[in-house]
Amino acid sequence: MYYILTMILCILIIVLLKIGLNIKFKDIKKIKEIGYDKELREIANKFPENIDICRNILVKLGNEKVKIEENKESKASLYIAATDKIIIANIKDTFTRIQTIAHECLHSIQNRKILLFNFIFSNIYLIYFIASVFLVLFNIGNNPYVFIQIYIFLSIIYICVRNYLENDAMSKAQYLAKEYMIEYSIEKNNIGKEDINKIYKGFEQINQIGIPLTNYYLIFLCLIKIIILSILALI
Repeated sequence: MYYILTMILCILIIVLLKIGLNIKFKDIKKIKEIGYDKELREIANKFPENIDICRNILVKLGNEKVKIEENKESKASLYIAATDKIIIANIKDTFTRIQTIAHECLHSIQNRKILLFNFIFSNIYLIYFIASVFLVLFNIGNNPYVFIQIYIFLSIIYICVRNYLENDAMSKAQYLAKEYMIEYSIEKNNIGKEDINKIYKGFEQINQIGIPLTNYYLIFLCLIKIIILSILALI
């Protein structure tokens, strides 16, 4: 009965959060359409290469020591706290590359203790889920109820820390990107204020959809894993 109740509660939370955050899955397609807007992409192409943008923003933030790597095979750009490195994915064809790079640069100046805790805890959290799947599936050790309770507890910590870091970076990235674009346009005098405002409005459109969607997706994945563990406990 406990496992069924857990699944029902998880599904209820997923539905209520979807309504509360006004999540529409068709918005994912809309984000892609905005991100690959031809006019905005042409304006963004007037700015330097990704590594140069990243290096300049890091200088602006007073954090030049961060290592930068561009990996065209990577599916997502990220900042790795353990190695103090920013990896830039294949984002050349979207105007949002400037904001994405600013986002990762902002991660690099966040509280290092929190960043390292998130890095270590995220890995522990993943390993625990994989271990729990086998323990619950093969009924090894204590009652599966205990494993699921522990996983719920770990999920709360994971969501709180991860969402804090992501929301902090997401909420500041568009402003940092705009500051960089203005400074670059003043220095090079090849990009007008109107064009910068067009890109900034594009950032606002994407963030209006993307920030709540990112929060929802993170919680959604955690709840789905709890549902999976509950199903396995019933087998």
